[in-house]
Amino acid sequence: MTAAHTPDDRTLTTWWMCEPRRLHRDHEEITAQFPDLSWNETGAGSWEGRLPHWPFERPEPEHLTTWIGDEGLLLRMEYSQAYPMVAPRLIPVDPLPEPYEWTQTRWHVNGDASLCLLREDALWTGRDSVADLLLKAAGWRVEYALMKHRVIEQMTDNGIVDDDRFDHFLSRPPSPHDSTEHSHHERNGQENSAC
Repeated sequence: MTAAHTPDDRTLTTWWMCEPRRLHRDHEEITAQFPDLSWNETGAGSWEGRLPHWPFERPEPEHLTTWIGDEGLLLRMEYSQAYPMVAPRLIPVDPLPEPYEWTQTRWHVNGDASLCLLREDALWTGRDSVADLLLKAAGWRVEYALMKHRVIEQMTDNGIVDDDRFDHFLSRPPSPHDSTEHSHHERNGQENSAC
């Protein structure tokens, strides 16, 4: 690994230079469970790539791909220099939530377009696994499809990683009456700001 450089070429000490064991742990967990993500050590570092469309332990519902397609969420996971004390930001790239969804808690998207995967910041202790966040992000992709088809009105509080309550929707194809369009009122709706 090499040290990051500032524009005037002063050496910047990154979190991963101070926490090499944590970086090693993240690399092991991510490459084992999410082999399509690639590490980029620019700045504080990031991972980019596509998540599996169903990385959960329970069987994949029969018609999952008719809801979300063959591929999982394309995203970028950005560390800050405060990592591991501050959780990384997970930013969906494809699908990209619409701006009006960024300000409504039911979509679990923050105002900066990153995913809201923790109900409160205190749930991240600094010892948690980023792989768990990536699993939640894969689940967000599935719930996002259900929201866009208007099958559900609100994403679950804890996500669907261990919760099969929505699997029955995915065991059948979407109804032709399902709509991916939301009303003008919904697009302009201003609930409490995101998570």
